[in-house]
Amino acid sequence: MGQRKGSKKKRIILIIVGILLSLIIGTGVYAFSVYNNVKNTVDEKIHKPVESIQHTPDQKVKIEQKKPLNILLMGVDEREHDRGRADTLILLSINPNISSLQMISIPRDTRTEMVGRGFQDKINHSYAFGGSDMTISTVEQFANVDLDYYVKLNMEGLEDLIDVLGGITVYNDMEWTDSGYYERGFVYKKGEIHLNGEQTMGYVRMRYKDPAGDAGRNKRQRKVIEAIVSQGASVASVTKINDVLDVLGNNVETNLTFDDMKNLMTNYREARKNIKSYQVSGQGIYINDIYYLHVTENEREKVHNMINEFNEKTK
Repeated sequence: MGQRKGSKKKRIILIIVGILLSLIIGTGVYAFSVYNNVKNTVDEKIHKPVESIQHTPDQKVKIEQKKPLNILLMGVDEREHDRGRADTLILLSINPNISSLQMISIPRDTRTEMVGRGFQDKINHSYAFGGSDMTISTVEQFANVDLDYYVKLNMEGLEDLIDVLGGITVYNDMEWTDSGYYERGFVYKKGEIHLNGEQTMGYVRMRYKDPAGDAGRNKRQRKVIEAIVSQGASVASVTKINDVLDVLGNNVETNLTFDDMKNLMTNYREARKNIKSYQVSGQGIYINDIYYLHVTENEREKVHNMINEFNEKTK
């Protein structure tokens, strides 16, 4: 009887992580009872089209035909009455032909042209000047690539999401005590550690105790994304879905539609099993006593070629 009842349930795969930070390909299978809740949350709260990325029929066909995609993941520190800055910028490329995804981190201090403003500044300031639209256009020009989608996460919601998922597990490369941004005294031991939401925030924000500086911080952010993808894929409890939806609905924006997400879940889910990472490199400089990261044209061309070559790969 239970088996027959189960056969009447329409199962869907909810991208917990794909809606979120890479969060586009983490998967979980849920019953029909939550289908409308998912759809309504995406359609009414999460889906936010932008002028810089036109959602055309060709784009829809691209997903349906399992073509490689470029997605910008934006982690924004945004509070009431303060638009904030895009302190986490990751160019995510997904190639279903080789069941793989590539994450390229762009350091927040990278000096580049603010598209539409005609001057250069730190790339994370593009969000303060013009929101998601300007950040998307600025990143596209910086890497000379066309983006298909963007996913913006308010970093204040990251803590809640991880707690809802039951925490995450990461491998920590060095031991330190958190006495900086949060000053909570958390000890991050070297090796495999399990983090709750509050501990994760200290883990992803620390950079001054890391010999690698911002590069080390970005590496930890990528680890957290991978851990969320993994944990989101393993969560199968229907009782957690509404809590997850509340967090995402209040903290995530994307131009992905509900149908886009379903196609991503169906056609791209295997890519989460093979993740490659890269950190844009440059030289620190001071201009008028302000620190910037100078990225050479050669490095920018390297990033451009990495994305194109990754997307052109076939089995």
